[in-house]
Formats: sequence, structure tokens, C-alpha cells
Amino acid sequence: MAAHIGRRLCKGAATTAVAAAAVAALSASQAPGVTADEGRQSTGDATSAPDTAADDSATGNSPYYTDLPPLNSPNPSPSAGSGSGAGDGSAGEAGIPATVLDAYKQAEATLREKKPGCNLPWQLLAAIGKVESGQARGGRVTADGTTVTPILGPDLDGNGFALIRDTDNGAYDGNRMYDQAVGPMQFIPSTWEWAGRDGNGDGRKDPNNIYDAALAAGHYLCRFGWDLSDQGDLRKAILSYNNSTDYLNTVLSWLEFYRRGTHEIPDGTGPLPVDRSDDTVLPGASPSTPGATPPARPGKPSGSRPPTGPTNPGNGGSGTPTTPPAPSTPPTPTDTVHHLENAGTGTLTAMAGHTFAERVSARAETEAGKAVAKVRIRFTIVGDTDTVFTGDESVATVTTDASGVAVAPALVAGERTGAFAVQAAVVGRSVKGVPYKATVTERAADALARVGDKELTCVAGGEFAEPVAVRATYRGAAAGKVAATATLVTSADDPAVNDKGPYFKDADGKAVRTLTGLTTDADGLLTLPKLYADDTAGTFVLRITTAGGATLDVTLTVEPAATPDPTPDPSTDPEPEPSADPSTEPSESPAG
Repeated sequence: MAAHIGRRLCKGAATTAVAAAAVAALSASQAPGVTADEGRQSTGDATSAPDTAADDSATGNSPYYTDLPPLNSPNPSPSAGSGSGAGDGSAGEAGIPATVLDAYKQAEATLREKKPGCNLPWQLLAAIGKVESGQARGGRVTADGTTVTPILGPDLDGNGFALIRDTDNGAYDGNRMYDQAVGPMQFIPSTWEWAGRDGNGDGRKDPNNIYDAALAAGHYLCRFGWDLSDQGDLRKAILSYNNSTDYLNTVLSWLEFYRRGTHEIPDGTGPLPVDRSDDTVLPGASPSTPGATPPARPGKPSGSRPPTGPTNPGNGGSGTPTTPPAPSTPPTPTDTVHHLENAGTGTLTAMAGHTFAERVSARAETEAGKAVAKVRIRFTIVGDTDTVFTGDESVATVTTDASGVAVAPALVAGERTGAFAVQAAVVGRSVKGVPYKATVTERAADALARVGDKELTCVAGGEFAEPVAVRATYRGAAAGKVAATATLVTSADDPAVNDKGPYFKDADGKAVRTLTGLTTDADGLLTLPKLYADDTAGTFVLRITTAGGATLDVTLTVEPAATPDPTPDPSTDPEPEPSADPSTEPSESPAG
């Protein structure tokens, strides 16, 4: 069996050193015939975790698996006749269950289209999936990617873990007392509520489905305009998933390993993790026993209640349990928040495709109305809208400043018009939130100008050689994707549709004098179809209007058709006068 780094990560500095050494060793090693991907990341110096609260991370900073990859690089695939490669640490660990691998690659393809600047590699999703759930427990998923049995982290009850009380009434984790991380990518319910995605197109967002969870993880890692080909942004993204430098280095070690080569293996046959970051050694499973069912992560049963104390001997032996009083701790800033107030946000209106000029702001106050600083406020976009915050996210968390005010990132309107809302709430405390109404209006132009100055003329019964082209602007800038209408009107003073003169043709070749459904291009340019003329000569008006009220009248001239010179008709010409022929003239008789 290939050499492995110890399967157990030690605590503190030793943990970081071991994981960093694994990445360095993998970077230095190279399997024959395997070409390393360009732009691989190395750990470099230790990175301090950002100030990411547990309930703002993807996993709630839940425990994770600490197994490290083999030191030697993996083969691209097992050799013929070698089986699954389970007997070789490198080949066995490089195998990723088929459905799980497909989900990672589909998520990468979607993010490449939706957020091309993020540069998300599917190997990063595989590294996180390995550390969070051992690739959905060795690929124990159904054909549609849903885990055969739920994968749940321990109760986040503050007992050795973060304290996150129930936020979903048990909808995702079956626990109505505390939240638990759920599914192959281990999202906590409060994060899944806004980060969840439908990755397999079944109309549902299920954290237990690897396609949904992988796509959600990809979007989560691509927040804030992060470019994952950049070392600093990559680290920030991983630490936002689970706020631990040890976690960062463990994920980076698997990322480096998978970049050296992987191969597809049947679902349910993947190697299983052994050790976990909370010092729990999971018996009965090892990387060399693919397909074994790992024991459930330890923790209180879902919905369990704290144990009661001993019977109080001074109550007459009634057997009524008593609970010792909890130690007194000073309240946190969040504990003192009584309500939120609108901090002066004005009217929220923007045109489709534009950034809102006004930003949403909220103020955290005590019951007496005193400002509360250092409180995290979560702003959530709700309603039927494609508007997002800067960074292409529908949720943003901001900490209040010294005046108790938190200002959300700027809103960027999508293409869907109509009303929606932004909801402000205190993270970690159930107090009344503040709703903000917002509206997206259709794209508009406030000015139109003709492109070119050549006169538009043709003869009656002919067609115009030059197309009519105009450019739309809004406040001096190009107005793209603006709806427009073109109509041949009776005159500049009479907007009724003209029934004679120039016309367009519809798909059937019939004359039409009004065109609707026109749209300017990204540069505000609109070029109309070819114009034709009937047999009516004169001067005519083409009126172009846009959403927003911009109007332009274009003059069209139709000249009379030229009248040909008349030619004589031989059949109607009169008989010619007989010509005088000297030979036939009678001669005078000589005088005699």
C-alpha cells in the first residue's frame, strides 16, 4: 500500500503543519504519465481565518473529516484487471463515485456560464465533498443523486460545537431544538434556506441531493466576486465554508491531490473516511473497505432535550427534577437588541439592468432606543425577482457600526420588472425585522437620434435603398434592450396610422405600417426592416417611440414614377402623302 500521512490530524499548530506538508509533498510528487494542471494552489504561509460566525458559514463550523490523501500522486485510472484500486491507497482515494463526480462537473459547467470570473474548479467541490461527507459516504446515492440515508452532523447545541438553535422547525434536519448540518455538502438549514439550488432540474432544492448541494456549494464559493484562481480569494472562499485554518489546509491537500488525476468508480464503492476533527475516531470503516456503511456521526438524537438534574431531596421526595442554574454570563450585543428600525432608506426604484441609487440600511436598537453596535444584520431579497446584491447574491450579512447602522450592498436590478422586498433581520436573535419595498421598472430611453443623415427617398412602387437606423440613449448613455415601436403616421400632427405611402412587409409579404416588439441592441442601436412604397407620391412621416417616452419623427420622400416619352403606333399613323416623282409627271407638249 502506498505511503500515507497519519490518518489523524493533531490539534493546534501540528494540524496545520501536517496538512501543509501534505500539499507540499503532493506538489513535489508526480505520477508517471500524469500532467499537472497549470495554476495549482499551494498553501504558502498560514492564513488567519476571517471573522465568519458559525451561523454565517455554510456548515455552521461543524466537525469535518480529517483524513489526508496519500503522499504519492494518483493514477488517472486503475490499470486493466486491477479492480477498483482499493488495495492501492493512491488509486483507491482517487476514485470518485460516478454520480457524485458527475454532479461536481455539472456544477462547474453551470458556474462557468453563470459566473465565469469565479473560475471554480470541480476538484474544489470534490475536495470539500471528501472532507464533509467522504463523497456522500462513498457514493451511497440513488440514481437522481439523493443520499440513500440522511447525512447529518451533530446537534449544534454549544456543547463542544457552535450554538445554533433551530431555524427551520426541523424541516431539513428533523431537529426542532438545534440545527444540524445536512447532506453531502453539510449545509446548515439557515444557510441552505438562501443558498440552496436546484441542480438536477426536478423543481426542488434538496440539501440531501448531491446535484443540488454541489451547485449550491459552487455558488456559495463564488460569492463577493471571488476569483478562485487567485490564491487569496480561494482561501477566503474555503474559510467562509468552515472557519478553520486546519479545515482550509485539509481541503487544499485534497484539492491538490484531485488535480493530479481522478477516475470514476461505481456508486457505493468509494473509500470511507475514518477520523473527524472533534477527536472522534469512527470505527468499522477505512479507506481500504469501500462500500462499508460508516456509523452515524455521534451526537444527541434529533430533538433531544437536555438531561434533567437529580431529584431535589428537599422537596418532600416528590421526585420533581431540578436543573442547576446556568452560570451567569454577560449579554452579547445581539442579546440586547430589541428591534430594528429603518435607518433612512428612501424610495427603492431602479430600471431593469441598472444599479439602485438608494441602499438599504437598518439600525439595531435596545428597548430604550439606544444604538447597538457589532450586531450582524442579514438582508434577504424576497419575492418574484431576479434582482441581486452586488456580487450576484440574494442574501448579505453586514455588522452594525458604532451608530448601530448596517448598510446592505447595492442592489442590482435584473430584467424582471415589478415589486419585491428586502427583509432585514438580526442574525441569532428573533426580533421583528424590517421590510423594504422595492420596484424594478422596464428599461427606458429619454432620447432618440437617427444614425446617418442621408435623405431617405425612393420612387413610387419601389423600395428605399437605405434602412432607417436610430440610437437610443438614457441620460446620455446608450440605452440597450429598450422596447420600441415604429409607425407610419398620417402627419406630424396626426398620430393615426397612414393608409397609404411607405410600408413594411410582414412574414407573409403583406403591407404593414406599424411594427411592435422592437428592441434596441446592447449599444442602443435599432435598425428597422426594409421600407417599400406604394404608388402614392409625397412626403411621409415615420414615428419611432420607446419605453420611457423618447420619440423621433423621420421624413420619408416618395417621388412620382417617371412618365416615359410617347412613341407612335404604326397601326394608327395616317397614310403618307404621295411624293412627287419626276418620272411620272406629265411632260408639257412642245409648242407647235
